[in-house]
Amino acid sequence: MSLKEKLQSSYLAFEDHLQADSPLHDVRNKAMKSFETKGFPSKKEEAWKYTSLNALLNKEYSIFPKNDTAIEFKDVKKYFLNDIDTYKVVFIDGVYSSFLSQITHDVIDVCLMSSALNKSKYSSIIETYFNKAANSDSLTCLNTAFAKEGAYIRIAKHKEAQKPIEIINFATGTEAATMLQPRNLIIVEENAHVQIIERHQSLNNNEVLTNSVTEIFLEKRANVDYYKIQNDTQNASLIDSTFIQQQRESICSVHTFSFGGKLTRNNLSFKQLGEHCDSILNGVTMIEDKQHVDHNTLVHHIAENCESHQDYKGVFDDRSTGVFNGKVYVEKQAQKLDAFQKNNNILISNKATINAKPQLEIFADDVKCSHGCTIGQLDQDALFYLRSRGIANKEARALLMYAFANTVLESVKIPELKERINKLIANKIGVNLGFDL
Repeated sequence: MSLKEKLQSSYLAFEDHLQADSPLHDVRNKAMKSFETKGFPSKKEEAWKYTSLNALLNKEYSIFPKNDTAIEFKDVKKYFLNDIDTYKVVFIDGVYSSFLSQITHDVIDVCLMSSALNKSKYSSIIETYFNKAANSDSLTCLNTAFAKEGAYIRIAKHKEAQKPIEIINFATGTEAATMLQPRNLIIVEENAHVQIIERHQSLNNNEVLTNSVTEIFLEKRANVDYYKIQNDTQNASLIDSTFIQQQRESICSVHTFSFGGKLTRNNLSFKQLGEHCDSILNGVTMIEDKQHVDHNTLVHHIAENCESHQDYKGVFDDRSTGVFNGKVYVEKQAQKLDAFQKNNNILISNKATINAKPQLEIFADDVKCSHGCTIGQLDQDALFYLRSRGIANKEARALLMYAFANTVLESVKIPELKERINKLIANKIGVNLGFDL
């Protein structure tokens, strides 16, 4: 039985346990029919030209993990941001862990998607927001069909989350191969502010395929800082789709740090619906071996007087492969905007590969839009300069790679998180850089 057929039969069993009068009944069925029609994406599609899922689709995944596995905090403590107090929404093999979590309904809502989907007091919110930002690609439709659990976050008007929120999905690997499909819904109302950190982490070397979807809605003058930490095992693959809708004067920044995993595909889509929006998309990728990271971004400018800024840096070693497919789409009425896109890459090994495709589609005539892409090796003149000052070759190369990525790190607004990412980078390049990180 193919994975597609297994998912189809699993959906029938899944649907039997749902209430037929659920407001999402028709939404789920429509999404599943769309997935059945489209199937998994292939390299024949332009958006997937450089990323193949074939190696992932021939596994016997457990769709609904059968074993309930308890995790001790001491065993996963290193994956949390322990230096500061945070709200935590933690899932183990797709199941909420109350022991590891710290949620709240005091002023703001930091809780579970299952609660929002099943409690009547949230019905109007679900009807208004759920699946309204997500697009209709096949993997998003698959997630919609199976949407059951994830994080639900709502920041009310004029409120600020007093501490960051961590969303962590652990995969225990108790099954030989596991497929997880978390669904997050984040609503940030007028003049509200929140910082969120998302992580998917496998705890052993069994195969894991995660198909995650997150929808984020920003109302007027809302502010969201979102950080994705991707540093998983060699047998963990992640399809991470994030859809963001912004109303006027809102600011949303998304930082994606990709340091590990078998295959990682980041679909990041912004839609600016009101004037004076600002969208920031930053990323650092450092991979090796045969790892594969694909960044697919879209900023859809609909309103005028808006800005968007993209800055993605990649360092690729061994036989690793990187993909950057970034698109800025400017509607005819979206005048007087400033859109900037940059993708810079360093190939450490002559066997590493990067496929870059920056794109601008502009239908307005009074805009400032630019994009740029570079692919090269470490600057030999700079390397010689450092060596001539008595710095060993390994440390000199590490300093150049750190400096290369540092422009993205400077915009991280949580000091403790910035320190953690700096240490991950130092670990990736294999040296102690010798200064306070």
